[in-house]
Amino acid sequence: MRLPSPLGISGPTLWLPSGRQSAADAVARGLTDAETAAELGHSGLPVADLAPPEMAVEAGREALAAAGVDPGSVGLLMHAWIHYQGHDLWSPAHYVADRVGAHDALPLGVQQVCNGGAAAVELAAARLFVEPGLGHALLTTADAFAEPGFDRWSGDYGIAYGDGATALVLHHLPDHEGGRPADLVLHAVSTVAAPSLERMHRGDDPFSPAARSLGPRVDIRRTKKAFLQAGGMEAFAEASARSLQNAVESCLAAAGLSATGDTSLRYVVAPRLGRKTLDLAYVPPLSKLTGAELLLPGEETGHLGAGDAAASLAELHARRMLGPGEYALVVSAGAGFTWSCLLVSGT
Repeated sequence: MRLPSPLGISGPTLWLPSGRQSAADAVARGLTDAETAAELGHSGLPVADLAPPEMAVEAGREALAAAGVDPGSVGLLMHAWIHYQGHDLWSPAHYVADRVGAHDALPLGVQQVCNGGAAAVELAAARLFVEPGLGHALLTTADAFAEPGFDRWSGDYGIAYGDGATALVLHHLPDHEGGRPADLVLHAVSTVAAPSLERMHRGDDPFSPAARSLGPRVDIRRTKKAFLQAGGMEAFAEASARSLQNAVESCLAAAGLSATGDTSLRYVVAPRLGRKTLDLAYVPPLSKLTGAELLLPGEETGHLGAGDAAASLAELHARRMLGPGEYALVVSAGAGFTWSCLLVSGT
């Protein structure tokens, strides 16, 4: 999506719980084996004792405080997640809005699986341009992958799941009426989908009347195995490479940058997946597409559900990795499948 003008990102926050399980401990307890732990490449995973919406509130409060934004000026709150939020029929977005003090905001939940955080940025950006008086948009994500419903180490192939939350404030810049300075500048967003791949997370399972009717845990390995046995790997590899390339090139083109040879593009940031998965599906195409340094975050966090992209934005800002005129392309992906890219620069 080509933005009519750049937007500001302020207070990008990665909120991680104090609890943590090391990979060595997971192997010792039989939660995974040594070979799988090595392929994942994580030193450990954050483990929460709070419910996901409670973590989102903590992240949201930190983001608003860091941005210097009054919660009352938030006109839109979007909350994205992939796993159970603590109640069966309920809106976590409204809970987050109430608890952070955004009482005049419109709360919206975003369900695009692991790409939800990036999707929220795109949706909020569009809303900011079509509704001039909206004010600020607060975007949060939060997930916790607790037993007994989820096996964070072995419930999926090539991905381990860490608990945590993210938040950021999206807003207009000073050259726009009501705008303000930012920590990062958002220049473009692109999204490409391949709906034919939805079966990877459905497999051969029948539709069921309630969550986990087919078993006591979320079992992504079962659905992926059925997909692959039906010959899905070739289709996935082809669609993934094509979609990723389209997302990268269209995002850069929307901001007037070239995919190769543009030295202002400092970094390309991959999703927070296991190292073997990254080496197979992301490192080769992303390294080929641009000459920028490829960052592989997540060694200490694992996959953060819907929060991968926002977590990387938070780390880019916290580490002061971008100066004015220097860009980073943050890549996000989620089941369905959908790929998004966010192009940001320093200020």
